[in-house]
Amino acid sequence: MTYVVTDNCIRCKYMDCVEVCPVDCFYEGENMLVIHPDECIDCGVCEPECPAEAIKPDTEPGLESWVKFNADYAKAWPNISQKGEPPADAKEFDGVPDKLTTYFSPNPGKGD
Repeated sequence: MTYVVTDNCIRCKYMDCVEVCPVDCFYEGENMLVIHPDECIDCGVCEPECPAEAIKPDTEPGLESWVKFNADYAKAWPNISQKGEPPADAKEFDGVPDKLTTYFSPNPGKGD
């Protein structure tokens, strides 16, 4: 099992999860984070820290595509191990449906 970041992180990107990760397996995109599935140790400490509830165990039904998504972007985006500032309008995007097709950016973030 591993944990994955899902579409509710898009445009929210709170980054509380980054602070608690003991293995620094988060990678930063322009407007969301992903977890590298090969680096995640399945400890689960990140899941309850996400205000947007965007982190899920890959054992939940229907998340297979998110495992691949996280793996692919973790290879392309820089590692992040320190919490940054979330977007000013993050709360406005929390819970907005279909964010992947509407708001996702494939561009990398700054990283550490």
